[in-house]
Amino acid sequence: MVHQALQLLAVRIRHLSEQITALKKQITLTIRALNPDLLKGFGVGPDSAAALLIAAGENHNRLTSEASFAALCGASPVEHSSGKSRHRRLNRGGNRQANAALYRIVLTRLRREERTQHYLERRSTEGKTKREIIRCLKRYVAREIYRYIRAVSLPQPAPGTG
Repeated sequence: MVHQALQLLAVRIRHLSEQITALKKQITLTIRALNPDLLKGFGVGPDSAAALLIAAGENHNRLTSEASFAALCGASPVEHSSGKSRHRRLNRGGNRQANAALYRIVLTRLRREERTQHYLERRSTEGKTKREIIRCLKRYVAREIYRYIRAVSLPQPAPGTG
């Protein structure tokens, strides 16, 4: 009985894995058709690129600058203070999926890109916390992604849809 149940689960897992692979290929083809350079960014995979393109496409009229895209993704700094100390924290607004995509890109770069690792070391010696460094890196990645997105004109929404 247990053997049968495990066998059914294995078949289901294999089937779902095949579906995931097919969908990921379709997403990659769609992204390459819309913005082929976006996937060339270090750490930008199909899932992250899709989330960022969706955020930009839904709000294409709001994308006037790198700062507006960073705010749209929730990666813009917000000043806050507590008594004498002044700090910046991450904007809690914006598109949460786009923010999560930026976070995944930053984590990938922290693990695998030497330039980003050196940046982390340098900013750590300056007294920044890892959380503050990640906030800065997300803003940097947002700037980079914005340049990729603006290099290709965004598709216009159909009349009456938004």
